Amino acid sequence: MASGFFALLDDIATLMDDVASMSKVAAKKTAGILGDDLAVNAEKSSGFVSSREIPVLWAITKGSFLNKVIILPVAFLLSAFLPVAVTVILLLGGIYLAYEGAEKIYEYFFPHAHKNEVIATVNLTKEEILALEKEKIKSAIVTDFILSVEIVIIALGTVVEETIWLQIMVTTLIAIIATVGVYGIVALIIRMDEFGAKLIAWNDRDESFSDTVGRILVQALPYVIKGLAIIGTIALLLVAGGIFVHNIHFLHEFAPKLPSLIKDFLVGLLVGALALLMVKTIKLIYRKVKK
Repeated sequence: MASGFFALLDDIATLMDDVASMSKVAAKKTAGILGDDLAVNAEKSSGFVSSREIPVLWAITKGSFLNKVIILPVAFLLSAFLPVAVTVILLLGGIYLAYEGAEKIYEYFFPHAHKNEVIATVNLTKEEILALEKEKIKSAIVTDFILSVEIVIIALGTVVEETIWLQIMVTTLIAIIATVGVYGIVALIIRMDEFGAKLIAWNDRDESFSDTVGRILVQALPYVIKGLAIIGTIALLLVAGGIFVHNIHFLHEFAPKLPSLIKDFLVGLLVGALALLMVKTIKLIYRKVKK
């Protein structure tokens, strides 16, 4: 009886060791896309009134957890019974990410009148501000869903030859780490100015060390947000391009001497430009038909 109990404990310990070692491998494989995920979500989580930043970020974080709850079981089932569907879903997600990246570049050069972001909230009612928040939260959760699919599939690919229980434990662990880690860092970034203000108010001495650090944090935040907007756009195109390059043999073999980073970006930009052109053409046709 006792020997059976200790054998069970030994099996559990072995399984935990396997989970830990395989999770390290999966974390290394997903590190690149987690960096992209951070840049994209930090940019999407910014631009709100200071008092609303944390509630909005919490809403996006809950949406991200819900995304993982939906994606994980579907990924396990598709991987087991219909693996080709995983590739199709990835490619469709890649088109969406590329489109979003290309649209950001287009709007930088040809801005819409209503895109004066951090939105002229002074002249808006509370209901209008909340409606804008909901719209941006929804957009962030949709983007998170696609990035989450990529993270889950990459993590699952590292343990695809293992037992189903090991697949579930490793992939779920990576999904949790991705959500907590990414949105935890995003929270630190978007509250930089608040922390800086607290440092400035920490003591009454002028030109103290805390004052200097506080001012640096407050003054740096707008530049960090702008930088993240640029990095987030590039990240969208890199992730999208990487999906196509890694899943389409012709693109994978095309220009083998070209650095993969440049190839991913160019493919993402091309796919995004085509998707943007198609969407704008459809919208134009729809408007003409409607008239």
